[in-house]
Amino acid sequence: MTLGNFSRVTEFILLGLSDTRELQIFFFAFFFLAYAMVLLGNLLIIVTVKADPKLSSPMYFLLCNLSFIDICCTSVTSPRMLVDLLSQRKTIAFEDCIAQLFFLHFVGATEMFLLTVMAYDRYTAICKPLHYTAIMSRQVCWVLVFACWAGGFLHSIVQTLLTIQLPFCGPNAIDNYFCDVPPVIRLACMDVHVTEWLMVSNSGLISLACFLVLVTSYTFILVTVRVRFTEGYWKALSTCASHLMVVTLFFIPCIFIYLRPFSSFSSDKHICVIYTVFCPVMNPLIYTLRNNEVKASMWKLWQRCRFF
Repeated sequence: MTLGNFSRVTEFILLGLSDTRELQIFFFAFFFLAYAMVLLGNLLIIVTVKADPKLSSPMYFLLCNLSFIDICCTSVTSPRMLVDLLSQRKTIAFEDCIAQLFFLHFVGATEMFLLTVMAYDRYTAICKPLHYTAIMSRQVCWVLVFACWAGGFLHSIVQTLLTIQLPFCGPNAIDNYFCDVPPVIRLACMDVHVTEWLMVSNSGLISLACFLVLVTSYTFILVTVRVRFTEGYWKALSTCASHLMVVTLFFIPCIFIYLRPFSSFSSDKHICVIYTVFCPVMNPLIYTLRNNEVKASMWKLWQRCRFF
């Protein structure tokens, strides 16, 4: 198939994290364990929340959705990466690359919006406790979650359309372990300055805007907690502190990658590991080990399962 006077690229080569065989085997074992932890940990959270009527508050409803998104996000990149780590030829078809790019940004942007909604939920619970039930009703929660998915889809479809309209005629080596917008568009056979600016205004500004909203929410929470010096509010602060740690680990690498047009570093693919693998692993640990209600519900679920 030709595109103008150029032959069109039909596949890309993923260079991965390392070309050393020993390191590839180590990475395979590490990421396989991480992927298993993401699947098992987040599935356990979903089952626990669904099985215990006491965990019916908006916070746990949103946490359940976050766990599902984490499973989706990791499943977009990890299975392919694990296969490539054991393969000699690490190629991906052009259509598969675009599909991976689409779903990565779809679930990634959805997670950004959902984390912002979760920060708003904590802000409402702490700063407006008397109106919390009315503000964060189950109907409102469903609308907010739907809006997160719709926003993620809109963001991703724009990124994908901007990418597929570019001509790719070679080279076809992507210095990463998955297909993402920045390394892919740099392989285009044309000047992509305008496209990169459009993508920065999409991915980069979304990441930055969501992170600033999160920081603002937690600032209001900190101010409120200082005024209302009670044990209950300090417990809420502990929950928010763990949440803030997760979102910082998720957003800072995204801002670094997507708010930086016209340049790339060899460390970019290693930074991507933080938000594609490390954060989904951390979410179940933080939200269970630091939450006594979830741990108690998991113990009850385990006790019930032992009788069957």
